[in-house]
Amino acid sequence: GQQGYGLAALPLVIMAPKTASKKDSKATALKAKKAVKVGVNAKGKAKTRTSVTFRRPKTLCLPRTPKYPRKSVPKQPKLDKFAIIKHPLTTESAMKKIEDNNTLVFIVDIRANKPLIRTAVKSLYEIDVMKVNTLVRPDGQKKAFVRLSSDYDALDVANRIGII
Repeated sequence: GQQGYGLAALPLVIMAPKTASKKDSKATALKAKKAVKVGVNAKGKAKTRTSVTFRRPKTLCLPRTPKYPRKSVPKQPKLDKFAIIKHPLTTESAMKKIEDNNTLVFIVDIRANKPLIRTAVKSLYEIDVMKVNTLVRPDGQKKAFVRLSSDYDALDVANRIGII
């Protein structure tokens, strides 16, 4: 709210009584009469507008202070590491990639991007990923080619996963 200052906030100043002449007091009274009749803010001048467009003045916007949370429980991410990687691919061409290129092939969620796939493979199989290539197959599934770093062998990882 607005802060008002009562009389208690003002300092009390005691002055000597004025010895005003009768002429001065009459002038003061006339001035006061005119002020009452016309109003003290009568001399206010309109501000000249420099633009033809009216811009609504910016007013105070206070931040929201909600009484209760609108969501009882924070939303869980839909794509966790288990939802990202659906299953490994075990076709002949995928096996050839494992042997020749040190690359594992997975079918992944269509919404998963390369960084998500990289972190999911890293956390699920405890391996370092060099690079991820993806493509969307004609049947609408996304295939991810995960190239492993040179210190990991794709054949050993495939055996551990249970592809081979």
